[in-house]
Amino acid sequence: MASFQKHVFICVNERTPDDPRGCCSARGSVELAAAFKSKLHERGLKRIVRANKAGCLDQCAQGATVVVYPDGVWYGHVTLDDVDEIIEQHIIAGRPVQRLTIPPERLTGRVPPPSLAADPLPEDTHSQQKDRS
Repeated sequence: MASFQKHVFICVNERTPDDPRGCCSARGSVELAAAFKSKLHERGLKRIVRANKAGCLDQCAQGATVVVYPDGVWYGHVTLDDVDEIIEQHIIAGRPVQRLTIPPERLTGRVPPPSLAADPLPEDTHSQQKDRS
């Protein structure tokens, strides 16, 4: 079985109303997740691109937040009106939607120390994965 080419993670985390960071759920992310799923299926991308509901992606102040992997492109303040554009321009045409991307300096993650940097899989691991399909 082939693996997915892309994963679209949509934060659906819910915080208490008094949290100063807010939350993606209060900004319509549950509806966003449903829209991504149905619109990807409409375009024949079922089992090629996977829309996933995610817990907190730690970008609360920029929600609703969406991240596309393996591209590592982060989108902030995404609304239902943006779903078609992200699918058409980024997922299908390969061009991230610049007006929605969260600049790297605004992301809350950190650059890992060299000792934790991910090493590519050894070549024999790739062949083992192919053998399982």
